[in-house]
Amino acid sequence: MKISVLVAAAALFLSFFAACSKDNDPVTPVQTPSQLLSSTAWETTSARNAQGASVALTDDNVKNYVGFAYFKTNTQFTMYNLDNSPKMHGDWWLSLDGKSRFIIARDANGAQIFKREVPITVLTNKEFTYRTYPDPGNTSVYIDIVHTPTTHQEPTN
Repeated sequence: MKISVLVAAAALFLSFFAACSKDNDPVTPVQTPSQLLSSTAWETTSARNAQGASVALTDDNVKNYVGFAYFKTNTQFTMYNLDNSPKMHGDWWLSLDGKSRFIIARDANGAQIFKREVPITVLTNKEFTYRTYPDPGNTSVYIDIVHTPTTHQEPTN
């Protein structure tokens, strides 16, 4: 009787991991949204409007969001322009459901410059996308800012 219970438990354990594994890839531990965001450096790689059309990264409604972002596990962040010049730094966190990202940008003395909340539309290990509204009063017009993981090292400026 005890052996059959052990065999059943082992079979259940193995079937669980087989179900979690896709195409016999090793099972990846489940990450919280915050762990996922802080697990890699991100680079702005594209932008899309509400109709799904590409928007140039140089567009006036996009260019302020372009660069490299480093979200650290201690809830600090740094962002740099694509030329490695400093953009901003401060504090970050996600809503409990992982659907909104908050940042507080700080000056060199630690004083708050601004606070921003953006809805997250995609957060996977391959893409981090959030939504911006050129006119905050009109949520039917928006631009999704798309980031992908990068191996770009954080500048030491």
